[in-house]
Amino acid sequence: MMNDHFSLQGKVALITGAGNGIGAACARCFAQSGAAVMASDINGERVEALARELVGEGFEVKAIQHDVAKEDDWARVVDALADWHDGWDILVNNAGIYIGGKLEENSLSQLHRINGINIDSIFLGTQFAASAMQPDGRFGRGGSIINLSSIAGLIGVPGHSIYGATKGAVRSLTKHSAVEFAAFGYGIRVNSLHPGLIATEMGYLVFKDFVEVGLASSESEAQKMLENQMIPMGRLGDVQDIALAAQFLASDASSYMTGSELTVDGGFTAT
Repeated sequence: MMNDHFSLQGKVALITGAGNGIGAACARCFAQSGAAVMASDINGERVEALARELVGEGFEVKAIQHDVAKEDDWARVVDALADWHDGWDILVNNAGIYIGGKLEENSLSQLHRINGINIDSIFLGTQFAASAMQPDGRFGRGGSIINLSSIAGLIGVPGHSIYGATKGAVRSLTKHSAVEFAAFGYGIRVNSLHPGLIATEMGYLVFKDFVEVGLASSESEAQKMLENQMIPMGRLGDVQDIALAAQFLASDASSYMTGSELTVDGGFTAT
């Protein structure tokens, strides 16, 4: 039997980018642990399909279309959350995009695009959650914010410069907001989660990128090189590996953690 400290029973969670990959896995994992989950995604049809599936399995899940780079959309989603439930305990800032390539070949428009999604969404989500979760806020019972960063926010990786820059910013914003919220007594913990190479649509873009920048002759060669030479555990991660780590950060089991960075990478950054 799972220790009650890991349970999310009675908690309300908003998970962005929940239409597929890590976000969808988090939605399923959190719902299975007892949370009421609002799953948001820019692709409304995709997240609606996930919600129908989970509701059909007996879980409390609501889907909503959500452009995480737009302030007005965040206000609308938080209003919808308030109409649905009288509490908000967990935010998983998961939505993001990947743009690779050599730094000298990246365009300024690419930088603006990836910043606009990977950083703006974290800023907006954290800001709206802080306003709503703090003692004088709309929900007022504190909470846990989990910001999805990456190992590219911790170490240098060829072909990842602008992506890594956004994920490094996520790591730094997490630490500053965590300390600030603790200092002001908000009762809100903020931690960053740093996946390694995960078997998702976005994860497989890394192999394509390694070919395009000339580090491998094929995507299969790139995958073998990374698994055999750079990941001590010798395999890609699964979305469930990240979802369970997010559940830990969302739960009372991590009640003394804030401003922390949790790395789940098969040993990649340990070498």
